[in-house]
Amino acid sequence: MVGYMLTWTTYGTWLQGDKRGYVKDGQILGENQALHEANKNAQKSKAVRLSEESWHIIKDAILKEAKEIGQRIHAISICSNHVHIVAGCVEEAVGKVAGRYKKAATDALRENGFGGKVWTKGFDKRFCLDEKELKQRINYVQNHNK
Repeated sequence: MVGYMLTWTTYGTWLQGDKRGYVKDGQILGENQALHEANKNAQKSKAVRLSEESWHIIKDAILKEAKEIGQRIHAISICSNHVHIVAGCVEEAVGKVAGRYKKAATDALRENGFGGKVWTKGFDKRFCLDEKELKQRINYVQNHNK
């Protein structure tokens, strides 16, 4: 393995059952209106959409945390409702790394006046087993629409 892509969403913007599909336990699943509505009704607060100003705050926080753990970030895209990162491998478990990035971003947002829940629980990971897969993920993230 030469790296991986991490993705996580902002709170309430991409619920299970969504018509765009969704990922659960590493599997891509299709639309399920009943599940989507149940999840929407269970939300404790409004969906979070990130401003362009917050994109910079989040990116800086993640890059600072990556430097702290010695991880190379090949590509990063902060969008209004999700984050994509393509990173090289480090000794730390992928789940711990994702948690560190989400926490660093949340802390930075809070320092800049953002209150409330920011992220959905969990994250998606896509392993890059060779340089070709790594380059494909980098291209995807670099060309990702905000």
